Amino acid sequence: MVETSSAIITDRLPEKRLYVVSGNKKQSEDIKRLMMSFYNIDVFIDYSDALKQIEVNRPAAVVVDDFVPPLGGEAFVGFLRNGDYGKKVPIVYAYSESTAGSVEKFPYQDSVIFLRKPCNAGELASSISSQVSSRIEGEWEEIEPVQKSALKKTLQTFNTIATLIEEGSPVPYENIKSSCIPLIEAVKSGNFKDLLGAVKHHDNYSYVHSLRVATLLTLFGFNLGIKGDDLMTLSTGGLLHDVGKMQIPLLVLNKPGKLTVEEFTIMKGHVNATIDFLEKTSDLPKGVLLIAAQHHEKTDGSGYPHGLKGAGLNELARMAAITDVFGALTDRRVYKEPKTPEAAMKIMQSSPGHLDQHLLSLFQNILLGFAMV
Repeated sequence: MVETSSAIITDRLPEKRLYVVSGNKKQSEDIKRLMMSFYNIDVFIDYSDALKQIEVNRPAAVVVDDFVPPLGGEAFVGFLRNGDYGKKVPIVYAYSESTAGSVEKFPYQDSVIFLRKPCNAGELASSISSQVSSRIEGEWEEIEPVQKSALKKTLQTFNTIATLIEEGSPVPYENIKSSCIPLIEAVKSGNFKDLLGAVKHHDNYSYVHSLRVATLLTLFGFNLGIKGDDLMTLSTGGLLHDVGKMQIPLLVLNKPGKLTVEEFTIMKGHVNATIDFLEKTSDLPKGVLLIAAQHHEKTDGSGYPHGLKGAGLNELARMAAITDVFGALTDRRVYKEPKTPEAAMKIMQSSPGHLDQHLLSLFQNILLGFAMV
């Protein structure tokens, strides 16, 4: 039997569908409540129904309870891993104190994440995201070598930054530069589209958005004749421009719909959080800081955090603002389909006081040249 959370189901977004397999109705409702901001959710109270559904519509991930009819969670995982359709489905296994002993002997340790009940939202979201992203990263092995290197190095750097932020340690800029070298090489060769497509379903949205902005900003700069250290500044600035969002609660960062005034204040705080972190690095180029500090400013002064306008906006930051907005509009989120590049450009052109329209026209022409609009 399957229970569908119809209020949040969108058939166009199957890659963000989460299956919850549990015989405990309260457990299922708790997980649904915790995860409904991140995923479209189907609940199964009998794993036989879940197995049938997975054959026709593979979810982004499965959360399975240790107690689920007819034979328990461990049996379900076994059927899934030994079947034709479930070998690579990400699994999070929620277990109770009474079954903790059997977890140590679980036969699929390498392909399952275990969480002890009761699970909080952060643990659950992080575990599911880790499993989903690992599957996507495995598919990168099939990508052209330079683009694969760009993906792997930037992801490793991004994950390292998360740890450094927690520790309050400076970011080693040489490592950031090193991770962006293959990204710049891919852009220079014109062979970067697989790179953008490869992160489409990755579950770390902050990484996905930052990589896309870094790629687009590098493309923008390179086609305007920017070279050498200045092009590296654009690339690294794009990758680092939003790292302060790592401190924003996921329930705010991934909230569908309009943020409350309080939530928007929290969200806007990511700019200063980014600057506070980046300023710890002594050899960071000034341009990287300016990109991070000004990418939400608008030419008419209505942006944040300082309401800068006109000549007060740095040229690199104006370029970053364009790629940031374009990236956000064309990004895929659980609560929205991505805008087409054409639709995104129309939206951006409809608010002339927000973005530098001359640079926007140049950006559009560059995208046209690569058949991206």
